[in-house]
Amino acid sequence: MELNNMKRNILASILLLSTFFASAQTTTNYWIVFKDKSGTPYSLNAPEAYMSDRAIARRERQHIALNERDLPVNPSYVAAVESLGAIVKNRSKWYNGVTVTLSDESKQAAIAALPYVKSVTRITVKPAPESAKKFELETAVVTTPTSKTAAYNYGPSYNQAHMIGVDCMHEWGYSGQGMVIAELDAGFFNVNILPAFDSLRINNQILGCRDIVTGDTMVFEDYPHGMNVLSCMGGNLPGSLVGTAPKASYWLIRTEDAASESIQEEINWLVGAEFADSVGADIINSSLGYSVFDDSTTDHTYADMDGNTTIITKAADWAAATGIFVVSSAGNSGGPPWYKITAPADADSILTVGAVDASGNITNFSSRGPTADGRIKPNTVAQGGGAVTAANGGGITMNNGTSFSSPITAGAVACLWQANPARTNMEIMLAIHQSSTQYNSPDTVKGYGIPNFCWANYILAGIDEQEAAAENLDVYPNPFNATFEVNFYSLKKQQVTLELFDVSGRTISSQQVSAEMNTGNRFGISGAEGLAAGVYILQVRTKDKVLVKKVVKE
Repeated sequence: MELNNMKRNILASILLLSTFFASAQTTTNYWIVFKDKSGTPYSLNAPEAYMSDRAIARRERQHIALNERDLPVNPSYVAAVESLGAIVKNRSKWYNGVTVTLSDESKQAAIAALPYVKSVTRITVKPAPESAKKFELETAVVTTPTSKTAAYNYGPSYNQAHMIGVDCMHEWGYSGQGMVIAELDAGFFNVNILPAFDSLRINNQILGCRDIVTGDTMVFEDYPHGMNVLSCMGGNLPGSLVGTAPKASYWLIRTEDAASESIQEEINWLVGAEFADSVGADIINSSLGYSVFDDSTTDHTYADMDGNTTIITKAADWAAATGIFVVSSAGNSGGPPWYKITAPADADSILTVGAVDASGNITNFSSRGPTADGRIKPNTVAQGGGAVTAANGGGITMNNGTSFSSPITAGAVACLWQANPARTNMEIMLAIHQSSTQYNSPDTVKGYGIPNFCWANYILAGIDEQEAAAENLDVYPNPFNATFEVNFYSLKKQQVTLELFDVSGRTISSQQVSAEMNTGNRFGISGAEGLAAGVYILQVRTKDKVLVKKVVKE
């Protein structure tokens, strides 16, 4: 890029940010939490009154019973608060509360005195442009090697898809069809007109928008962070950028006010997650994290990152309890002074994703674990250093942040769950862990490591190494340097097909051999010589079954 063009782009970004922050005003909200839901007109036996058929079906599919948390806030309680001059901004059924503004702040005491009110908390939301630094955005000229497969022409975005094996899922026909992803973010600037999202618009894959911050449905004029994030999942610019779930459907939900940082945004996230649940979302991606606020008296401490303390962390776990698969960025605080994950990344029932560079090395900004109570976080990592995303003015750019490793992973989760629809969200998560490079030795930097969604699909299909061991399939040496042999103890005389694949599903070699009964059969593998270092999949097919073994070239 020429220097003059770069200057123009920087100036445009400054003007863009000034537009987003110009309208920000200091406001005072009150977070009112009720004691119970007594006398509610809603019933657990009639959930269709407050959630969609798709939301009900998600629970039924995973054998999740409705509970009192699913019931909306008692409308008579809300009406009583309104009668005292409160204007309700939003309401939360999971937390059993409402956010309000008061024209007469002296009414706060009267509201707190109501017999069914548990607590009233005052929240000051003030504009603070410095808060935008929470988004680790660093644009650069795209120089990433390009590639394409039979499924998609990924262009420079190939590496971030191939690293986690989602290109393999695409080759098998799984691109997120039928899956619904809710993105909770800070705004979706120009998603309605940018070419990267024309497939989503043409095919009606954007199911709707909600702005929890302002209470309307207008999100395309707000901060661009959510647009950048969405492109990692749903973007489709052949030869430039292909997201990891280009055929999934999306709800775009703004919960983050980029011009401020306050507890109100955690409440917004809670309300946004409830909305995602009610419309039947399968997956939530959240590239947001909270630790310190404009009002320092409300700051979190590392001790709060225990999975049970912050509003947003509780909300993330409650979302997972409804059967939603929640994916969250680990946070961009890997350096001083914070270092650690930020809420809701500490939630115990969600997939928290850290960031590596294009070579798989951890980035300096990726927040570290463990949680305050000693659990492994992040769960996994994906490319967040030099990730290819849609650019604000069209085309593509490169950005840094766990904000991007999270959606790259979330899109892959959609493809994996599409391929295994009978599985629960927790079964999908376990398979992702098991497929990862550090599953047997997780740490507090990369967690279980870089997942391989191709291998996770094999695990969920029941084609795993335990089954292979039942008929004494082994590979020696493994890892191998030049080539390896297959040792197969067959229970009968039979023809056997040996196939070797790379993780994208490309066939390296295929050969037929004869196996003798009740004896050790040793077969050499053709095509292993000269392979690049990495993970490969050996498939042994008999008339009755398919056995699979993971092999590693050093």
